[in-house]
Amino acid sequence: MTRSLRLIAGLLLVATAQAGFAQQQSLPTPEQFFGYRMGADRKLAGWEQLYAYYRKLDAASDRMQMVELGKSSEGRQFVAIFISSPQNLARLEQLRELNARLADPRGLPEAQARQVVEQARSVIIQTFGLHSTEVASTQTAAEFVYDSIAREDAEAARIRDNVINIVLPSINPDGTQMLADWYSKYVGTKYEGARPPSLYQLYAGHDNNRDGFALNLVESQHLGKLMYRDWVPQAYMDHHQQGVNGARLVIPPYAEPIRPDADPLVWREMTWFGGHMGTRLEAAGKTGVIGSAVYSGWGHMGFHWITPFHNIAGMLAESAGARLATPIYMHPDQLRGGDRNMPTYQSQVAMPSVWPGGWWRVRDIVEQQKIVAWSIVDLAARDRETLLWDMYLKGVRQVERGANAEVKAYVIEAAQHDPLTVQKLVNMFVRSGVEVQQAKASFVVDGRAYGAGSFVVSMAQPKQGLVRWMLGRTFYPDNAFTRDTQNNPITPYDMSTDTFNEFMGVRADPVGVPVAVEATTLTTPLTPQGNVDADAGHGYVLSTKLNDSFRAAFLLLGQGVKVQRIADAPGFTPGDFVVTGASQAQLLEVAKRTGVDFVALKQAPSGTYAVRKPRVGLFQRYDGGNADEGWTRLMFEQFDVPYATLMDARLKKGDLNRSFDVIILPSDKAQTLLGEGNDEKLADGDEDLTRPPEFRSGFGKVGTKALQEFVKKGGTLVTFGRSGELPVGKFKLPVRNVIANLPAKEFWSPGSTLRVRFDRHDPIAYGMPAQGLALLMGGEVYEVAVNDKGEDVKIPATYLDRDILQSGWLLGEGVIANKAAVMTVKYGEGRVVLLGFRPQHRDQTHGTFKLVFNSLLNF
Repeated sequence: MTRSLRLIAGLLLVATAQAGFAQQQSLPTPEQFFGYRMGADRKLAGWEQLYAYYRKLDAASDRMQMVELGKSSEGRQFVAIFISSPQNLARLEQLRELNARLADPRGLPEAQARQVVEQARSVIIQTFGLHSTEVASTQTAAEFVYDSIAREDAEAARIRDNVINIVLPSINPDGTQMLADWYSKYVGTKYEGARPPSLYQLYAGHDNNRDGFALNLVESQHLGKLMYRDWVPQAYMDHHQQGVNGARLVIPPYAEPIRPDADPLVWREMTWFGGHMGTRLEAAGKTGVIGSAVYSGWGHMGFHWITPFHNIAGMLAESAGARLATPIYMHPDQLRGGDRNMPTYQSQVAMPSVWPGGWWRVRDIVEQQKIVAWSIVDLAARDRETLLWDMYLKGVRQVERGANAEVKAYVIEAAQHDPLTVQKLVNMFVRSGVEVQQAKASFVVDGRAYGAGSFVVSMAQPKQGLVRWMLGRTFYPDNAFTRDTQNNPITPYDMSTDTFNEFMGVRADPVGVPVAVEATTLTTPLTPQGNVDADAGHGYVLSTKLNDSFRAAFLLLGQGVKVQRIADAPGFTPGDFVVTGASQAQLLEVAKRTGVDFVALKQAPSGTYAVRKPRVGLFQRYDGGNADEGWTRLMFEQFDVPYATLMDARLKKGDLNRSFDVIILPSDKAQTLLGEGNDEKLADGDEDLTRPPEFRSGFGKVGTKALQEFVKKGGTLVTFGRSGELPVGKFKLPVRNVIANLPAKEFWSPGSTLRVRFDRHDPIAYGMPAQGLALLMGGEVYEVAVNDKGEDVKIPATYLDRDILQSGWLLGEGVIANKAAVMTVKYGEGRVVLLGFRPQHRDQTHGTFKLVFNSLLNF
């Protein structure tokens, strides 16, 4: 290049840099846009303001691209912001493809992999605002995004050049707006800082971070597609808040125990990232920061705990909270330990500097979270090639481990008890980026024959760790990490198993040899299409074994079509549905929506009885809402179950039979349902400032009497899990909960799948297999307590007599052996259905959905 050309090129570079600098200088800072610093006392930006700010930045800067991934549950924008250099953003698709080659390195030789590493960029995803009462992170995101595109220093430039920095500024935009509206309504009043009365995600509330594998919520589906399939990052961080009395910030790595079978590099990377965070936080003078504590590495399969099995360093940061956006003052004697690996609140290796107490503000949290967020992308920029090479190694080694493991594959027979639910399980894997093959013809493996259309999930794939935990029998560790000094079991962080096929009632057979069959690799979810036979003049039968047959029945009942059930007839399963009088167009539409086959009857069966569209009341309370109720709503909407929300005020009015045939109490303590302790005056005479009076829950004696009268006059009361204690105690049912008040050493089932026998001739258990699984966590187990009213009790489901545990952790199985998992009790002209576990747990336990549906149709 001649001197003149070099001079021109240099001038062009200077001009480009100056133009970029001028462009960034024109961007409004968050403080300029909102009128206050993010995290300022008693200030809280909602999603509408935040989204407007991001739109403004997106329009003005060539260093970011905001992409709408879809809509939230309530129709708000769900966005991801891609931040990088203009040059990287211009070839984003090429960089995505390079990243994908490293994430799934099968067929990629080492020499080519090194070339890919040279060309690729680190990919980091960080999410904010999942739990919207943890208000700081959505405010942090605004400053982090602005700084990421506006800063001109060497660190920021290095990050933009080397990292695809993907920010999801709120993965619960509905809750972000709800909290801002709620807080602004009461700021400056005596209820300032009160928690919102309802679920802050339409269906899940705080449980929305338990949806990283089932992907039931649309928000989870958007994030799952981005992170599991489109962009598999090298690291992922979810920013949260915790309680006020402990460490000021918990950073990676996790505490013991860990859930094994992720590549060990993942755990090392978490420690690496955590060390970088801790160093930068200490350098900035941030005290009270601890790692390797509080949050165990065996947690629920939410996004930051499931990502290690996607070969992603999935991490969690938890700042101490405040009273929403209101600061709090903490005295030193209020600060304490007592958590995993933090027995006392004092200086220790994992927390060398201790926060002394004083005022604690949302601004403090914002500053912490910004340092954490920056440290992640800084490390990803400094060590880009190492992280990318690790990604390649993790994929290669996990494939090798799967190929050499004792279990080489899981085979899922297509023609199981409920084949449509089988397909839903398969779709969950496809949406998670797991390779699933569908056999084109029948085959035999390990001495078992499988029909055409069956599914093979090989362990010789990068996400074999995920496959293992979703399909393999699981035993929670029982050791020094999981027992306290008195040998009491320590509660797992959430549940002791997340074995999804067990939740869904689907058999997945572990196979000890490689499975080589002619098959199609699924790239998109299955969409079954139901068939409608030619009319034979006697109507159609729908199999009661299918959850979706209930959906079809609810749809048809809603259209006024005659639906019957078969109580007992040769050639049919008790509970099969008979449909007559519907037009061909109606049947075709329902078959298309549900995937259910309408099989023509050659003759009318005997022993049928009519069912009618149920009038269902689903109880909902305030006091933060009840996620069990929210998940039930979601399940009902997915299966087109008609329902109405029933709250305290309507319940206490009585005359419930006029409006409802069935009332459901989601799992809740009787004390909470009744509102005991929720008086306007507290025990010490101080006014209750935790919530405004109109949002205090509890139906008390008046509501209890109304429920009693409802059942006595012919209504059906259905209870899930712990809510059974209310009618058992207040109605004086002839029933006893055999696990009530037992110490953990005597009985312990912290979210375990347990083996149950079902009486398939009992209408509550119609369509169930002879033996299945129930997920028991904080529920009830029953026995008949008196001798003179045994005729009023029926037992549709009973725990086995031994070997009850399928997966999880169970102590004291003899306590529940041969005891009732489900009971129905006649009460006046009606009945109480006691479902002792949560049969619709988080909209995940498809294997026991039919117990709920049957309770609604047999009133």
